[in-house]
Amino acid sequence: MKIFSSVSARILSMILIVGVIVRIVLACITPGDLGFNFGQWMATFCLGAVNDLCVGVLSLAFMWLFFMSVSRRKYGRRTGSCILAALVAALIYVTCFNTVFDEYGSVVPHIAQGLIGFWAAGFALRFFVPAVRASWTRVWFWILSGLYVLIIYFNAAGEYFFWDEFNVRYNFIAVDYLIYTNEVVGNIMESYAMVPLSIAVVMVTVVTTWLLFRADARNLETLTAGGWKLKASGAYVGSACVSLIIIPFTTGFQQSGNAYYDELQANGVYKFYDAFRKNHLDYDQFYYALTPAEAESYIHNLYGSTGINTRHIAPDSASMAVAPGTMPNIIMVTMESMSASYMQRYGSDRNITPNLDSLAQKSLVFDRLFATGNRTVRGLEALSLSLPPCPGESIVKRPDCGGMRTTGVMLGEMGYRPMYFYGGNSYFDNMGTYFGGNGYEVVDVKDYQPEEITFKNIWGVADENAYDKALATLDGIAAEDNRPFFAQIMTISNHRPFTYPEGRIPIPADSKKRAGGVMYSDWALGRFIDMASEKPWFDNTVFVIVADHCASSAGKTELPLDKYHIPAMIYAPGMIAPREIDAVCSQIDLMPTLFALLGFEYDSSFYGQNVLGADFSPRAYLATYENLGYLENDTLTVLSPVKRIEQFRRVTDGHDWFATEPVDAIDSAHVKKAAAFYQTSANWYAPGTSR
Repeated sequence: MKIFSSVSARILSMILIVGVIVRIVLACITPGDLGFNFGQWMATFCLGAVNDLCVGVLSLAFMWLFFMSVSRRKYGRRTGSCILAALVAALIYVTCFNTVFDEYGSVVPHIAQGLIGFWAAGFALRFFVPAVRASWTRVWFWILSGLYVLIIYFNAAGEYFFWDEFNVRYNFIAVDYLIYTNEVVGNIMESYAMVPLSIAVVMVTVVTTWLLFRADARNLETLTAGGWKLKASGAYVGSACVSLIIIPFTTGFQQSGNAYYDELQANGVYKFYDAFRKNHLDYDQFYYALTPAEAESYIHNLYGSTGINTRHIAPDSASMAVAPGTMPNIIMVTMESMSASYMQRYGSDRNITPNLDSLAQKSLVFDRLFATGNRTVRGLEALSLSLPPCPGESIVKRPDCGGMRTTGVMLGEMGYRPMYFYGGNSYFDNMGTYFGGNGYEVVDVKDYQPEEITFKNIWGVADENAYDKALATLDGIAAEDNRPFFAQIMTISNHRPFTYPEGRIPIPADSKKRAGGVMYSDWALGRFIDMASEKPWFDNTVFVIVADHCASSAGKTELPLDKYHIPAMIYAPGMIAPREIDAVCSQIDLMPTLFALLGFEYDSSFYGQNVLGADFSPRAYLATYENLGYLENDTLTVLSPVKRIEQFRRVTDGHDWFATEPVDAIDSAHVKKAAAFYQTSANWYAPGTSR
């Protein structure tokens, strides 16, 4: 038992030490003031150590199983023969018969065959050649010990890079990215010096493993002695059970309202597991809820709707900007990670968005429009379905996302030809399945000819190539099809690693800085508008320009207003007059407002409203995967799992429009209104429901 205790203590000590160092580093690279008092600093490291220790104890399960497997008895003639026969039978089964591994397809069956084959061959070697048994045990001890050290180091590096990008521990984004290994690994390789970093980590791992475990490796023969395994197993299983009880308890301290405080004390590995476990959230189970009848009654009375908020929308003559019956082409440019704060119009002094700033002066511009979320799929969901964000995974990512009444479907019914352009692989984020199954023709990188690509990174082609492809495709439609087109273009270049063609902007292409990504994306947009203005269809085309989300959503509060503020404008020279809309509104209001401007008549289930309408009530929806925010009349209500409710008031007497502070007393009417919107939308569009 002594060697098991020694190895376990060393691994746990390393986890605790690295955990402290990681917290210090993350605190140092966090932008702005953390706002911690002395007690919070102490709690961050004390509770953090408890969380790290508990996760470390649970991770020792693999080492415990290894120690339990070291035995002389299993090589006895009868026992060894039975074990070898079982392994050979398992190998024959997975090789010659259809198994559960075949249901997963891809390389999974081959991996299963390889692992079982190696296990069988290795046991056979040790069974028939006793001289190799001690060496075999020693080699695998070194491998397993080295993997523990390597994972600890690599996880620390991963948490650093993830925090540097998102200012949080691992969350749904990390879980999500595991599905898209090619794009994510490529993005990491292009964004960071991974080869020298990996070599350095491996070298440090080898040295650390040797220093920590060389004495234990010399004493492995003592593991074959009997009597200690029962005690060790009892001690380990007991410790693991205690850890499983403590971890959920300590997460209760991660609800302070200061996101940095909550995230720094957490353990990244457990946060990853928790995010994976909470991929889908049932609203009624996890959030404050009204009775179904009360929630539905509120929505139906507000919108004058039935069913899943269905009602008929008649043309609004007061909002209409074109002659009745006019059906201009529509191009929606959805710009990746374009925060409003990058624009001079909203206070930036860096001059990295000259084209957006220029277009805003010539457009109907929404100066207080907020994104619904912090991922591209949230923006696509809001713009295509006009719904408040659902808790958990976006509708775009769900396997049953077809058959929705999207803007593409509705415009298709009106006579438009809807298209979705993406310069990468539309498999990513399930975009191809979603748009392809909801009324759009999808054009992605697979449809490009080699000569159409002049620059490409792991995410896809440069924005200028994507715009050129869209223009060429739309030229063909305009020449051959009598129908007007609706084209949604999703840009890519303003995304890490922030690479783009050289010579386009003053910021060097190899700088790999966010400012370069923003400026190049803006440059490509300006080029696109200039080229489009020379097309014969330009005068009959409305351009909608909007961001999918901000570059970052992290802040001291769970839902910082400034990290959801995005640029949005409708540009149609000679058709829609320039105008400034200062009312607070949401991404989900953009398409209903456009439909009103064009005088469309249609049946709708939109939660979004015409911002120009006389009955519009300024409000916005802001959300993460778990926290659902509703902003109205300077009050922000945040609904969170375990039915937690927080409320903030916008500070109106300061220079920062977006600053908020906790309220003294919760406005219950505001809470019920927020719940009605989110509850009905989540339940009416829940996975498996008919729409």
